[in-house]
Amino acid sequence: MKLSSSLIFTSSYLGAVSGFSSLPSVSKRTVSTLVAERPFTSSQIYQYATAPEGLVNVADIWSERDVYSMEQWATQYGMQKADGVELYSEDGGSDYSLMTNSGVAAGETVIWVPSSIVINSASVEQEFGAGCLQQVEAVLIQIDEFAAMKGTATDSYYRLPLFRLMVRILAEWEKGQDSVYFPWLNSLPRQFFNGASMTKRCFECLPPYAGWLASTERTNYGHFNMALKQGYVPLNPETIMDREAVKWAYNVALTRFHEIWQPDRQKLIAPMADMLNHAAEHNCEISFDYEGNCQVTALYDIPAGSPLTISLGDPTNPTPIFAQYGFLPQDCATIFCKAMHLDKQIKELGYEFSELLIQTETGEIAPKVWDVFLYDLLQKSDPNSAQEFGMACRNDDESTKQYYLDQYYSYTLEALKEHVFGILNSADKLTMRAQSYDLETHPRVPVIVAHNQLVIQTFTMTATLLQQMG
Repeated sequence: MKLSSSLIFTSSYLGAVSGFSSLPSVSKRTVSTLVAERPFTSSQIYQYATAPEGLVNVADIWSERDVYSMEQWATQYGMQKADGVELYSEDGGSDYSLMTNSGVAAGETVIWVPSSIVINSASVEQEFGAGCLQQVEAVLIQIDEFAAMKGTATDSYYRLPLFRLMVRILAEWEKGQDSVYFPWLNSLPRQFFNGASMTKRCFECLPPYAGWLASTERTNYGHFNMALKQGYVPLNPETIMDREAVKWAYNVALTRFHEIWQPDRQKLIAPMADMLNHAAEHNCEISFDYEGNCQVTALYDIPAGSPLTISLGDPTNPTPIFAQYGFLPQDCATIFCKAMHLDKQIKELGYEFSELLIQTETGEIAPKVWDVFLYDLLQKSDPNSAQEFGMACRNDDESTKQYYLDQYYSYTLEALKEHVFGILNSADKLTMRAQSYDLETHPRVPVIVAHNQLVIQTFTMTATLLQQMG
């Protein structure tokens, strides 16, 4: 079933948008000047004749999520689901997911969402007009380039589709109950626990790797917010200046999008399909056809009573999931070795963080972690040997690698012990600091403590293993 034209924009709205094409191009002003000006003029920002009624109160974190009205709404617009697929909550309504009460066969379509209600970053340009988006995105890129000079760069080119989703969500939110998407908006969580929602004091309680990832999300949000305030997008000034609404819209976009690369790169949100939660051993996958329809398919036979899950990230490294989504996967088998101080050596060897792991059940260290620590030691003591060892690592020359690992075993072992005991000491202190905070003002303490305790438990086992080695 196709939505009426009101789903996209009213004729008066389209008329307002068309005026943006005549705006002058963004000049090469400094970011500080851009921020200071913050122009809000009637020629740049769409002005409503009357304020819409029934805005979703995003500031009320205790507001009930009306997920069942959302399901009815999606069904009216053509969403279909397999028999027995139901929404459910294990915590009284804070978090919802999907499950099957009757079982699903491998290859069966679990959920189908028509493109008419899928929010697509590629279509936002058509809906808002290319002129206004090009100008605000040019500002965002300038902000990012300025940050790069300060050493806090983020990849704004990569995140432009996310910015478009955020703007579209804000545009629908400020319409209140006049928005066709109101039932979906009213089903969403009001509170988030990810990096973008954390404060400086939260970051002070996280180990370096988690702190870096979480603070990067916060920086990305800050850049989006700064660009939004320049007034090139067709939103009410009150919306743009509403910090709670902007952060909420950013978090909704960040935590609910699915990315595709064909026929071109897009970020999309499919209502109802966005209720699927994460699992390392997920049983469903999301795909989109060339018309933009969303299909959720069972990867294998799923027995009755099972949750329906997808993958939200690399299951071998849960910290990026923690930073983006604000939860810690309970089924992660490994974590990153936390050797952020050896980032230069990791890159020189051509290794990825996802290869530098420690087993959460045993504390066992991946072989490439030994390589990185030995490479650092050789760079400090014998540059020629470091060069030869580094080449062996890059070329998978196992015999040469093993020669150096045997020769410098005791030194590498001591370096690893120093690192592991240092992480344990730091994580203990960070956890105690987090536990000293008032939960009323720092509601993200529990997820931070859970992350740190996973690190402590894993590294304690690793320390025991290293002690047994000599």
